[in-house]
Amino acid sequence: GVIELEDERIIALFWRRDEGAISQASRKYGAYCRSIAMHILGDSESCEECVNDTWLRAWNAIPPARPAVLRAFLGRITRNLSLSMLRGRTRAKRGGGQALLALDELEDCVPDLQTPEKVLEDREIAQSINRWLGGLPAEQRAAFIRRYWYFDDLAALALRMGWSPGKTNSCLRRLRVSLRQHLESE
Repeated sequence: GVIELEDERIIALFWRRDEGAISQASRKYGAYCRSIAMHILGDSESCEECVNDTWLRAWNAIPPARPAVLRAFLGRITRNLSLSMLRGRTRAKRGGGQALLALDELEDCVPDLQTPEKVLEDREIAQSINRWLGGLPAEQRAAFIRRYWYFDDLAALALRMGWSPGKTNSCLRRLRVSLRQHLESE
């Protein structure tokens, strides 16, 4: 489609080491990357720093990388940079906001002792999680992704879904149990 053609052009600019690649990627995916960083970091200064680092990281990764889906590639870079920044910020104090709270919730789903970040990076488990997500009703899939990818806080998620906070907590708990059982069975 049109999206793929435009993304292929942007990737070609990266491969030619044309700095226009960064401005084109920023134009097309800047708002998306800022949204990811803002959900994790919560302040615009850190968010902008993280998004700027995303473009640098993409510049250094392409080539040799040739992303199949540029949006997902840039979103993943932004998410990982944001989580690293958040960890560095919260290392000295307890807590860490919605992102670390959501990752703590996911730790119980992981069948071994790796951290959720390391496990989710693993290709086989990511494919397994995608299969599990694909089998969920759309509403449950949306709630899971909003909580554990975009790190929506529980109140915002309940409002977005039109659910009570209790129903939201209960649904997420059931989804985590289901995911854990799925991962253990595979």
